[in-house]
Amino acid sequence: MGNQTAENIFEKDRRKLLERMETQSAAVLFAGRAPYKRGDEKYPFSPDRNFYYATGIDKEECILLLGKTAGGIRQTLFIQRDNGELAKWVGRNMTADEAQGISGIDDIAYIDTFEQTFADYVFKNMIKTVWLDLENRDWDADFYPGLRFAEELIRRYPALRIADLYPVFSDLRLLKEDWELERMRRAMDITRLGIEEMMRQAKPGMKEYEIEACFDYVLKKNGVQQKAFQTIAAGGARGTILHYVGNDQPVADGELILIDAGAQVDWYNGDISRTFPVNGKFTERQKLVYEIVLEGQQKVIEAIRPGVPFASLNELLKEHYFEELKKIGLVETEADVAKYYYHGVSHYLGAETHDIGRYAERTLQPGMVLTVEPGLYIEEWEIGIRIEDDVLVTEHGREVMTADMIKTLEEIEAFMASKAE
Repeated sequence: MGNQTAENIFEKDRRKLLERMETQSAAVLFAGRAPYKRGDEKYPFSPDRNFYYATGIDKEECILLLGKTAGGIRQTLFIQRDNGELAKWVGRNMTADEAQGISGIDDIAYIDTFEQTFADYVFKNMIKTVWLDLENRDWDADFYPGLRFAEELIRRYPALRIADLYPVFSDLRLLKEDWELERMRRAMDITRLGIEEMMRQAKPGMKEYEIEACFDYVLKKNGVQQKAFQTIAAGGARGTILHYVGNDQPVADGELILIDAGAQVDWYNGDISRTFPVNGKFTERQKLVYEIVLEGQQKVIEAIRPGVPFASLNELLKEHYFEELKKIGLVETEADVAKYYYHGVSHYLGAETHDIGRYAERTLQPGMVLTVEPGLYIEEWEIGIRIEDDVLVTEHGREVMTADMIKTLEEIEAFMASKAE
């Protein structure tokens, strides 16, 4: 990606953010830092996605200061200083010119000057409101940088109003831009290649992690360093556990394996699920359940278009399941469906696998990317099936972005048979 393109991309995102801010306000965003694993080893760093959305910078500890006053707009990016001899151990830090080229921000400063710069800006411009990302999902979770900074502001500036950027970003990031879709399409395509390789190599008796390794190989071969999430490779009855990630058991002849996997390209994700027989042939009972799930997925996909209530997609699927499961004697009432289907059919997808954005009372809009992932989990039959595709809401309907990934019974059996030729 060239510098000019990057400048246009991230400058546009900051403009959208600044439009939401009132005059005499400032916003502060933090890139974050990787926690220590043990000793001097850290976990891999993953940038705060809201910070990345506004800057394009994926380096630790960087800070963005935005200001909006009667005197104009301020945009300052704070980065780490040259790390000198330490560069021989960990690599050199990003330079000011590099930060400028990626973000399109002209005013580059250093992290150790941030606090005094912020204090001067607040005082000289009579800032009344400071916007921070205050996302906090769990009562006892560790504080994110935005929450820690809010604590400091309350102590040092009790008269300041603190406002939450999280719902603002939830709206802005919900509608994907072309540059985001480009990255997601690449992630989805590599995900497809990885799952196809799992299908190609799978055979009875293999451990789940052996099959998973085929996916990892394809990602590395295609330059992907990070997965969207920990791969689910669940054989037999383990496919009825939604977030099974043990992946350490053999998959027996006659069993299905449920795969839920995603590649991550430049911090944007794909998310695909497929379920296939490890020996290449579905049993009649497996076919029966698979067709119910596949038909339900198609009904949901066909319902996607602008203006449709998000919640109605899951209701549509549950109605379908009730009708079909009643025919085969598994349920008697609509409430019984929850025994075999116990998650939602969709979530937002983007820079996070479960991307930010409110679901309640939300209607679909062009630019949203959704997963469509119906599943049935029949423990007494040792059958767990999930089929997941990624769908873009368009002006007049929808585009299945993962349409190239095989998924019908006939396609899967033909593919599995062809690998032996």
